[in-house]
Amino acid sequence: MAGVILGVESTAHTLSLGFVGEDGTLFSSESALFKPEEGGIHPREAADHHSIKAPELISRLLSREDFNQDDVVAVSFSQGPGLGPCLRIGASVARSLSSVWDVPLIGVNHCVAHIEIGRNQTGCEDPVLLYASGGNTQVIARAGDKYRVIGETLDIGIGNMLDKFARQHDIPFPGGPVIEKLSSDWKNRGLDTNENLINLPYGVHGTDLAFSGLLTSAISHSRELPLDQVCYSLQEHSFSSCIEVAERAMAHTGKRELLLGGGVACNARLREMSRIMCEERGGEAFWPEKQYCIDNGTMIAELGRKELQSGRITKLSDSAIDPSMRTDSSIITWN
Repeated sequence: MAGVILGVESTAHTLSLGFVGEDGTLFSSESALFKPEEGGIHPREAADHHSIKAPELISRLLSREDFNQDDVVAVSFSQGPGLGPCLRIGASVARSLSSVWDVPLIGVNHCVAHIEIGRNQTGCEDPVLLYASGGNTQVIARAGDKYRVIGETLDIGIGNMLDKFARQHDIPFPGGPVIEKLSSDWKNRGLDTNENLINLPYGVHGTDLAFSGLLTSAISHSRELPLDQVCYSLQEHSFSSCIEVAERAMAHTGKRELLLGGGVACNARLREMSRIMCEERGGEAFWPEKQYCIDNGTMIAELGRKELQSGRITKLSDSAIDPSMRTDSSIITWN
């Protein structure tokens, strides 16, 4: 087998190890998800989870028939953005494996990795990315040698907003899939969804977004109205705002492709809205398989592959994590 690049992902609740071939062939990741017993993600508790699970994931990876440690030519890891304690665990794992296997170390940008795994998996070339995850909501497009942030959330990520709403109703983490099901249940009741759409704040500010007001209003309405009705209205308003900003970005840049990325990109309604919008403007919507939408080591490996082939590796002295790393801080040298 030709060489492979290993990727270590640990930005938040997921610790994941994945790998890609030097030719861009993708392989599924070995992952462990931290699920808090109550409340949101506590960075230190998540980091403790990652440190405990790391040996198990490495063992699972080494036991796979499609993986041979002698084929590893580089180890990449999420250098940022993310939760500091969680990032440090992944960086430590990557440094150790890089040292033991005597291969280059490559620190990569987590947000850019979502773009590159999507491009690899779907075949789209120069998309606008709607990056919708727990910690981030951004609309991104390449201009020159950087992925530029055209718009982003001004307060909380859309996934974080959905999880906060879910916690108010004792829905366990992650709350998004349950909200999606409740929303679908309401739609399938056969009622007039437009007539029964709850009027919630619509947080579009030019090309930026805001979700905290929407969250507060939805929680208030859920005290009096059926939960599935509120879930439906919450999804419709938050997703519509994302699609509006994405369409504005496509119009501004002249690009004809929209790529979804991040955990919320698993949502069927968001995908449907993306497809409809793109078809109406003569474009096309793309999204990777769900295993590549959520945080995963394979996407870190894919970006590591691009960086390695561009001649960039990370010195040990430059491998410190950067929890506040920006999407547009990374230089893009590949086509």
